[in-house]
Amino acid sequence: MSTQIKLGAIDSDAHVVETDHTWDFMDPSEEKYRPQLYGTDGGNRQQWVIDGKMCGLRLPTLSDQQLQAMSSRIGRDFVTPSTAREVDDVSLRLEHMDRLGVDVQVLHNTLWIRGITERPEIDIALTKSWNRWMAEVWKAGKGRLRWASVLPLTDIDTAIGMMDFAQENGAVGAVMKPFEGSRFMIDPYFYPFYEAAEKRDMPIVVHIANASSVLMDALAPPYDPSGGFPTFRMPTVHACHGLLLSEVPRMFPKLRWAFVESSAQWVPWILHEVKRRALQNAQTLPENPYNGYNVYVSAQTDDDFPYIFDAVGDDNILIGTDYGHTDTSSEVDAIETFKAMDTVSAASKQKVLVDNPVKLFGL
Repeated sequence: MSTQIKLGAIDSDAHVVETDHTWDFMDPSEEKYRPQLYGTDGGNRQQWVIDGKMCGLRLPTLSDQQLQAMSSRIGRDFVTPSTAREVDDVSLRLEHMDRLGVDVQVLHNTLWIRGITERPEIDIALTKSWNRWMAEVWKAGKGRLRWASVLPLTDIDTAIGMMDFAQENGAVGAVMKPFEGSRFMIDPYFYPFYEAAEKRDMPIVVHIANASSVLMDALAPPYDPSGGFPTFRMPTVHACHGLLLSEVPRMFPKLRWAFVESSAQWVPWILHEVKRRALQNAQTLPENPYNGYNVYVSAQTDDDFPYIFDAVGDDNILIGTDYGHTDTSSEVDAIETFKAMDTVSAASKQKVLVDNPVKLFGL
């Protein structure tokens, strides 16, 4: 399905919220691994139970009134219909996208923000069902709902084998966490995965996440009063820094990378750090490693765009709404807010909203 850009915007960071229906695509032999929801707080909060453990992220079930009250208190729009964020009603989601001025959303998972399992058989069963679910959403979405595939990185060969199905059914990226268990994302263990993604012209999408149980335990409350900054955002920044200084971009020069939902305010800082450390280590880098290594970063509307563009240009910046979530990155009307900014030129807006995501995701 070809992408038609009529409204002038691609939302590079939108979400789906998994439900019981997500697991209806499991093979019969894998039903024993089916996640179950356990409710607390009178049913308002739920947790997925997988392999006998509570894990994964399931957002609180908030009414439209609660979302509207939160929007008024914080000053950002959080209101999304439940059947739209859970994609039970794809037509409603498309209608909402029309109202928001969005042509295409790139959909990201919610469950795998944290580590889920280190057992390959469970990893394979869950990711297979999730990708099949997304394939059905893509077919119903008239080419406007593309997605970043979740692949079983506990079994690299199987993950590579699942790439083709994902790409043939609307996927425009493969998810990678900064930390996958005890491994950092530049670990050579992942090189065959990167090689396969490069061969298929499939970008690697590093959405804020953390599957390191050691780090999660070390930064659990009360050591993380922010509710996610050191556990999710900082590992993503560290991953970009590590990638730019590693051999990985030179080994896979055509592979594209996206760092999503960590804002872009840190991009000049990391460029500064990378250049200083490369000089110290007698390492040669491209003049602009973001351009030279095909690295893209998604921004928020309260980022300082003139500062970012002055440091790295406007060829590698995206923007998203975090549609369906209610955290510090969420702003349902971020696209319209960005379009209205008088500190960003029309040419830069065109790149951030359309040209850059089209190039990154191969739309």
